[in-house]
Amino acid sequence: MKLKVALQMDPIGSVNINADSTFRIALEAQARGHRLFYYTPDRLAYVEGRVLARGWWIEVRREVGNHVSFGEETEVDLGEVDVVWLRQDPPFDMGYITTTHLLEMIHPKTLVVNDPFWVRNSPEKLLVLRFPDLTPPTAIARDLATIRAFKARHGDIILKPLYGNGGAGVFRLDPNDRNLSSLHEMFMGLSREPVIVQKFLPAVEKGDKRVILVDGEPVGAINRVPQAGETRSNMHVGGRPEKVALTERDLEICRVIGPTLREKGQIFVGIDVIGDWLTEINVTSPTGIQELERFDGTNAAERIWQVIEARRGA
Repeated sequence: MKLKVALQMDPIGSVNINADSTFRIALEAQARGHRLFYYTPDRLAYVEGRVLARGWWIEVRREVGNHVSFGEETEVDLGEVDVVWLRQDPPFDMGYITTTHLLEMIHPKTLVVNDPFWVRNSPEKLLVLRFPDLTPPTAIARDLATIRAFKARHGDIILKPLYGNGGAGVFRLDPNDRNLSSLHEMFMGLSREPVIVQKFLPAVEKGDKRVILVDGEPVGAINRVPQAGETRSNMHVGGRPEKVALTERDLEICRVIGPTLREKGQIFVGIDVIGDWLTEINVTSPTGIQELERFDGTNAAERIWQVIEARRGA
């Protein structure tokens, strides 16, 4: 059985086809005979009991500058497709959260990947708090006194937005830093959200490992090495991807968190591991499968579709 697949994602015309995970997932789906419908989150709507999207049936190809062809714009009832991919990038704001509420109305009759209820309730920097034995010392707070006390205990810390992504707004505050009050004022002025602080892990100089899990099982990893003089290793800000093997510690982490991810319908997940420590569990729009495939030939997209097809009886 061939599936009708809807992709809820950022504008497909501007993606980097050699890096974007959603594009690789779409290519694999098309190669397996599935039909693709594309729309952006602002075109998702609830109308009189139905969840609708305005978009286009598309065809994709790995051809730079000519990677997508569009049919006529049309409206599709998402309750009548087989699979919806929730793949727009954060920020994890109320707009993002609203899409999870709408898609939850059609799931699981229409399989939404990842499960929107648990995406909403498992943001990247909060889900890790369920596994304190695997994570570095961490605090989430808005109160400056709490953050000061954390810094006094640990000396060298990372401070970042709780719902950010791509390395934006990440600061390292070493023992000699005098900017905590100013940064706190800036963050508090920008939003009503708390911030997250973690003990700085010197092992980040050797890389921040992205481990890909499919249905709770690790399929491989890439290492993201920060530029000289840079704390952040995210590829969005110049981190260099490198081939890397899974260590026994990586596998131990996956054994602990895998059952939770599987239970909560998180089919495609990317976790971040620095040294021996789990720092994030990315469920909203994880990346890294194209780099993994180039480095060691692991086709994570194929494994993802095998899991989805099994659930859909395809």
